[in-house]
Amino acid sequence: MAKLAGVSVSTVSRYLNKSGYVNAETQRSIKAAIEKLDYAPNQVARGLAGKKTKTIALILPDISNLFFSDLARAVEDVAATYGYTVILGNSDDQGDKERRYIETLKKKYIDGFIFASQTFGPGDAEMLTKLGIPYVCLDRGPSEQSSSVVRSKNKEGAAMAVRHLLEIGCRKIAHIYGPQHLITGKERLIGFEEEVQRFNWYTPTLLEEGDFRIRGGMNATERLMRRHPDIDGIFAGNDLMAIGALKALNRMGIKVGKQVALCGFDGIQTTEITVPELTTIAQPIYEMGALISRLLIKKIEGTLEEDRLYELDVKLIARDSTLAFDPK
Repeated sequence: MAKLAGVSVSTVSRYLNKSGYVNAETQRSIKAAIEKLDYAPNQVARGLAGKKTKTIALILPDISNLFFSDLARAVEDVAATYGYTVILGNSDDQGDKERRYIETLKKKYIDGFIFASQTFGPGDAEMLTKLGIPYVCLDRGPSEQSSSVVRSKNKEGAAMAVRHLLEIGCRKIAHIYGPQHLITGKERLIGFEEEVQRFNWYTPTLLEEGDFRIRGGMNATERLMRRHPDIDGIFAGNDLMAIGALKALNRMGIKVGKQVALCGFDGIQTTEITVPELTTIAQPIYEMGALISRLLIKKIEGTLEEDRLYELDVKLIARDSTLAFDPK
């Protein structure tokens, strides 16, 4: 850069950081060099300074979902122990909004990104790689790109939920599944279907799509119960939809736990305060956030040996929404 502009490195640094006088002719030379090399000014400044800001960005799809707020807490706790600060961005699962975050934050000399959203794609990954900015992902990485990815064992957790409902005596189990463009929704649906397809009572009409939100769980439950009033077990693809199912069943006068057993997925704290308390397949949310934070910091500091997939175990937390079930 400095060589192409015909000036010293310190002069380029003064121009980029606006930290001293640079005459108009020299400014034009540096600007022309930047344009010719197709470098963003912040890239050059990063290379010249050779410094890190000890700042990472966490991009979430929906901070109102307690799963992601718990995850963010873990990321922040671990980052702080390494002396890093976390900047939070809420993408609402909108690719354009996420890219605006990337464009804005890369100019702030962010050292790395954690993407917990599902809209981070190969083009975004290529851009960050070109800029030399490390990133790690929750649940899935961009296709055809190497990345460290942290997720829980979704299929295994769904199978665990079905087996639990069968063990307590359920004879007709429905599933409210999440959006199928999300790996969490897809794998939990697969795990459910693999467990129930061997039963004579199973029919695809026992499946209903939700949106991983409370309202989606309510609407899906209403549709399911209209089609199959004899449903006695529901596995919701996440806890928010399970809470929605609980509300819908209560409105219908159906006793959750006794007449219909209900199980969610995630293990958010809200499941402990519903009436009845909700059975859930709990992800190790804090551990996931802690691990993904450590992985990114290792990438930033050049100590991560290789990128790979990390799948963490889930566990069943059985509560009154299933344990009080009274099979007829």
